[in-house]
Amino acid sequence: MTKREGLSLAGFFQRFPDDAAAEAWFTARRWPNGPECPHCGSTNIATIASRKPMPYRCRGCRKHFSVTVGTIMQSTKLGLRAWLLAVYLLTTDAKGRSSTKLGRDLDVQQRTAWHLAHRIRKAMAAADSAAADVFAGPVEVDELYHGGLNRNRHASKRKRLGGGSVGKTPVIGMVDRATNRIAAMPIDRVKTDIVAGVVKQHVAPGASVYSDASQVYLWLHRLGYQHESVHHEHGEFVRGPVMTNAVESLWALFRRRCYGTHHWMSVKHLHRYTAEAVSWHNLRPLTTTDRMALVATGMEGQRLRYADLTASPEPVPVPAGDPF
Repeated sequence: MTKREGLSLAGFFQRFPDDAAAEAWFTARRWPNGPECPHCGSTNIATIASRKPMPYRCRGCRKHFSVTVGTIMQSTKLGLRAWLLAVYLLTTDAKGRSSTKLGRDLDVQQRTAWHLAHRIRKAMAAADSAAADVFAGPVEVDELYHGGLNRNRHASKRKRLGGGSVGKTPVIGMVDRATNRIAAMPIDRVKTDIVAGVVKQHVAPGASVYSDASQVYLWLHRLGYQHESVHHEHGEFVRGPVMTNAVESLWALFRRRCYGTHHWMSVKHLHRYTAEAVSWHNLRPLTTTDRMALVATGMEGQRLRYADLTASPEPVPVPAGDPF
């Protein structure tokens, strides 16, 4: 990745010295052919010299608007350069950025930075077109169990839950070797029908699928996949092209995000952190400015209010129907 064109932090502040420069950049990304009304889509727009109550007014529906209306930034009280700096930091940090560190960087409260980061994560996921890709293969598939170490549990929980994966949240991930694209998501439980349903959703029929020797993958051949596995418990990690090294590398970086950056990820928001890791990887080959532009595009039509973010946990997605 040394040949990828980057943007240094010093270069960022030179390019965006104030909110006006950041607003002009967001405006050019959203409306390359001139402002359009986010309410009715009209291009018959009047510019308000005083910028009050907003910089633009639609001559069609007679509503005022700004570049943030209809995006994930709507009703924000932060300056647009702070938003753009947050986008820059989250799209350039390989291991993510904690809300406490982001709050110090932007000189805002931790909960403000936490809400801001989750909104940008949603925009990153919307900008990642690979989320809907069907991988042609070969594809590596594996699962991760998210949760603390058993030795760190209270004695009563160790006795009640035991060890291993009990009490942890499974996350399934896939890596397409041909494109180096990935897909990952938390699942309700590791069962054959759920795992097979996720693979069927993201992997083209007839593709080669490589996994470990877990029993949940043994039925993939019934879906028409060329499935082979390596037996880690027997000391076998590579057998010709059959291996899971790429997806294991994905989990290694994901754990660094958890333990090294955030220190703790709640199960309630695990799907958001997982989507961020996936989007960051899939957007990685692009230049810094291209990634920022894609995230800015992904902001449109999105909304994530603080009340919705702190509401009841969302159910863990489970593929519908029997894949067999």
